[in-house]
This record gives sequence, C-alpha cells and structure tokens, in this order.
Amino acid sequence: MAVAEAVATRSQSEEAYTRILDRIVSLEMPPGSVVNEARLREELGIGRTPIREALQRLARENFVRSIPHRGTFVTDVNITDLARITEVRVVLEAHAARLATEKLTSADRESIEELLVQLQGQVTDQRDLMHLDQRIHRLVYRCSHNSFLEATLERYLNLSLRLWYLVLDREVRLREAVDEHVQLLKAVLAGDGDNAEEIMRRHVIGFEREIRKVLVER
Repeated sequence: MAVAEAVATRSQSEEAYTRILDRIVSLEMPPGSVVNEARLREELGIGRTPIREALQRLARENFVRSIPHRGTFVTDVNITDLARITEVRVVLEAHAARLATEKLTSADRESIEELLVQLQGQVTDQRDLMHLDQRIHRLVYRCSHNSFLEATLERYLNLSLRLWYLVLDREVRLREAVDEHVQLLKAVLAGDGDNAEEIMRRHVIGFEREIRKVLVER
C-alpha cells in the first residue's frame, strides 16, 4: 500500500509540475509574481505535498525562487539570462542535431517526413508557429536517443520559451525560424551531421539575436 501511495504521489507531483510550468512559460504566472500555493491547490485540484514537490523541482530548474519570510516567486527573465541560456543551448542543441543524423531509426525518419509535410503549410499565426518550432526541437532531441541530453535540452527549451512569450506580440522572425528547420530536418534525413550541426547552431544564435533586440527596446 505504501508503494502504491508513493507512486500516486509521484504521479500527482509530475502533473502539478507540468501544469505549473505551463503557466509560468506561457506567462499566465508572470515573472516576479507571487506563487500562491493555496490557489494552485484549489485551481489544479492537487494536494499540498505534490504541489510543494513540484515547486521544489521548479526552483531547482530556476523557474521559481523562495525568499525566507516573504514567500515563493516566479523568477524574472533578463538579457543576462538569455545569454547564459544560449551558451548552453548552442552547444547541446548542435550536438543533439549531429547525434540525430547518426542514430536515426526508421520510426524517426517517418516522424521527420510527416513533420516536413506539415511545414509546407502556410502557418502565419505566431502561437501556431511557436508550437511548430517546439515540436521540431523536441523531435530532434528524441532522435538523439540520449535521454539525459533530451531532459537537459527540455529544461533549457522551456526557459527559452518564456522569452518567446515575452515578445510574442512583437515582430520576431518566427516564420523564418521555422523555415530554417526545414533545412535542418532534411540534413538529418540525409545523415549530414556537419550541416545539421551548423544549421542548429545558427538557429539558436539567431534566436538570441532576435530576442535580445526586442528586450533592449522594451
């Protein structure tokens, strides 16, 4: 019974983590805002322990921070964060792209080909484009077949997505960013590690350049 209860608690903790993270990334819980545990329990229908476990995990991942005698707050985002996130992503994302070319399976190939068909559509809505961009990155992570690398990149992608949401109402090059991925996915399919690595590196650096430009103007 104790084991079953522990599994149930972990499951609820995972659900709480995912749902709170989504609120933080989408800015429903904006940078600097207070994290109200009681409200989260009520709105999510999840108990105290799973909520606290989720917040502890989010604190380790730098999405929230606790200040003694004051409470828990959603972390701020700034240009310094952007630079540090990019330093990690530009290396690891490029490496993931190369690994994908080396470890591609037939199932991976089918997934990439299906996504390439979807990318031929005329998507113009900013949120839809952002979701497409996320799907492409996550597919490359999966195709690297390294669960540790995938988990690390997922964390840094989520930190980056918060920055995207901050500037979503501005003119940023989302369409061009998604189009770059067409060439990336074709390079992966062709087994061209050098090209895939370079395209991904250029894409991540271009992301920083666009976000930095908008943040400076804010």
